[in-house]
Amino acid sequence: MILADKIILERKKNGWSQEELADKLGVTRQAVSKWEGAQATPDIQRLLEMSKLFNVSVDYLIKDEMENAEITVDNEAQNSAKRVSMEEANEFLRVKRETAPKIAIGVLLCILSPIAMILLSTSAEAGYINLSEDLAGGIGVIILIFIVAIACGIFVACGAKTKKYQFYEKEIIDTAYGVSGMVKERKEEYSKKYTAYNIIGIIMCFVGAATIFAGGFFDDNDYASAIFLCLAIFVVAIGVYCFVVVGINDASFDKLLQEGDYTIENKTSTSLVGMISTVYWLLVTAVFLCIGFYISNWKACGLIWPIAGVIYPVVVIFVKIYERK
Repeated sequence: MILADKIILERKKNGWSQEELADKLGVTRQAVSKWEGAQATPDIQRLLEMSKLFNVSVDYLIKDEMENAEITVDNEAQNSAKRVSMEEANEFLRVKRETAPKIAIGVLLCILSPIAMILLSTSAEAGYINLSEDLAGGIGVIILIFIVAIACGIFVACGAKTKKYQFYEKEIIDTAYGVSGMVKERKEEYSKKYTAYNIIGIIMCFVGAATIFAGGFFDDNDYASAIFLCLAIFVVAIGVYCFVVVGINDASFDKLLQEGDYTIENKTSTSLVGMISTVYWLLVTAVFLCIGFYISNWKACGLIWPIAGVIYPVVVIFVKIYERK
């Protein structure tokens, strides 16, 4: 007997309609219909929920050769999963909604941090300010460090607010009745904003690239080229802000639904992405500062950031492919 037939059998034993079972599982009636028609397969979380509802083992549901139901619940899985109530889910989404724009501002500040250094260095070189190039570059570095310090303060403050919810990312959770349905509804409502912000972010990145290209027409004027480079960094920073805001909010839905990057399979495996990301951006910063001080040309070094931003998604993709293998 296959899974689809067992779902039909157990549902009818309990006298439930497809719609009633869907409500208990926090899914749509169409989802239940597809499961019973063998057109789709429920995820692990739904299987755990069904095993508790039907009072049968998960093995019985997923193993075709098991024809007789074992009237037991998978207690190990049930006890290992942390329960998330409706109130906790709503509070988590509220905190994420409040901290997302703040974290995005922190990221934006990090991207904008080299602008002062580039402008001061090129202004001193062009004679627009009465400072030596080394002094102007040094002041620019101090401003960069100060801005990054502000961003780090924002990250730490936001991290303190969300610390108690970190287990959503790494541990299997068991949501209370109605939570999955509520989260799915909110995610659907948020999808328009998610799409709009991503479109804006993509447009800003293309505009930033075009701005850098336009600056190439002023190779004979270093100060004009620096202005275009700073403008490009500013435009790209706005695009990244859009990506980060909606990315954090959308990820909060996935964490509660245990979908996307937060499936049970991903939670039970060790991810290298976070560690690689930290090392990657630390190396980029170190390369930027070392080359900048060595060649004393902060304008040229500014290109390191957009190049690193383009390479980063490729690095993440290769890391994920390596993890799957």
